[in-house]
Amino acid sequence: TLRKPISQSSMADWASKNLNMHTQGIFRRRISISNMLSWNGGSIKKPMLITSNRTIKKEACEMFKLVQSYMGDRQTRMDRNHVALVTVTKCWSMQGLRDELYIQLIRQTTDNMCYRSLAWGWELMAISLAFFSPSPKFQSYLEGYIYRHLDSDENIAQRIKELVDLKNKKITKSRKKRKQNTEDEGLPISTYAKYCYRKLQKVAVTGGKKGLRKPTEEEITHARNAIVTPSLFGSSLEEIMLRQQDMFPGNKLPWVQTQLSQQVLALGGEQTEGIFRIPGDIDEVNALKLQVDQWRIPSSLSDPNIPASLLKLWYRELEEPVIPQQFYKECISNYENPDAAVAVVQLLPELNRLVLCYLIHFLQIFAQPSNVGRTKMDVNNLAMVMAPNCLRCQSDDPRVIFENTRKEMSFLRMLIVHLDTSFIKGLV
Repeated sequence: TLRKPISQSSMADWASKNLNMHTQGIFRRRISISNMLSWNGGSIKKPMLITSNRTIKKEACEMFKLVQSYMGDRQTRMDRNHVALVTVTKCWSMQGLRDELYIQLIRQTTDNMCYRSLAWGWELMAISLAFFSPSPKFQSYLEGYIYRHLDSDENIAQRIKELVDLKNKKITKSRKKRKQNTEDEGLPISTYAKYCYRKLQKVAVTGGKKGLRKPTEEEITHARNAIVTPSLFGSSLEEIMLRQQDMFPGNKLPWVQTQLSQQVLALGGEQTEGIFRIPGDIDEVNALKLQVDQWRIPSSLSDPNIPASLLKLWYRELEEPVIPQQFYKECISNYENPDAAVAVVQLLPELNRLVLCYLIHFLQIFAQPSNVGRTKMDVNNLAMVMAPNCLRCQSDDPRVIFENTRKEMSFLRMLIVHLDTSFIKGLV
């Protein structure tokens, strides 16, 4: 559920308290907030946001040049992919720069007269949101800005035309004009905004890229492509099945689910102590995620904890959980009744039912006594680590969450013990 972002008046109030007001001219007159938050073709001499950190002060001014370079407003010898990598790596490594980057992007995508530059600014915002979130205090401001652009394509085209007309009146015909382009040279701005809005909701919860390895050019390219081609992670089951229709038209289950499950077994996961409980190396999991999103499973895998961790992540990041929200109450109401728990499964939409039955069948392999002796993961442990990936409690009350967690685990345990999944064998 998307919460309503802060109003424009609240955003103005936030800006007045947090912007590091710039000055201009020999009398050092303060620039207005509206000018501070409008496209600027020159450089900046101090950060956009108030900070006492000297390193941030210096890096912020350099980063503004990188933003301009990516958007095509400043000449550079670096290609745009490398510009994005340098920018993202700075912010990923230095938390204090993240809000600064987002406010700079807000500035450079406001009253921008070049559609191509505008689109590339939004593209850089989308890429950045794949790696790190804004601070909690800045999130609502960024959310409000993105929200205003969800259906703004006609307004943007009209605004660009007005700005171009106004500028053309002010300058003489003999002076060289900056090339203006109001034609749509790519995606509508609303497409970027909708992607950024969804991405912001997720990254605010998950916290962005984890691990010790710095971002790579491959990850930058992947983040850019995800704007148009949704990732296999974080999408709905329906979207995933639609995406794989051309490559695997006969498959009844998501390719990513079956392939990662088979990899866990192929690497001896059912004989590995702590499987699903012990996480795989986060950098290797990230690397595998990139491969899987390109429909590839590398042959070099050796640790079953890596595909096991990615499989859990895939279930957890589904846009809607495997057991849809409207069935949540029935699940936690029937957590002690085997027949009622199995009956809930039969009520699920066909795709969700198949995906859940495949998961339960997979877990039943690990629940066999001969495997439990090696993995130390009995049915209770399996239910404990997997329940949060299948069911999502919507309450904010810690007591309700605590109580429901126990019921979620018990419900999944009922399914592992009592659900007949024999029909799923051989299904892909």
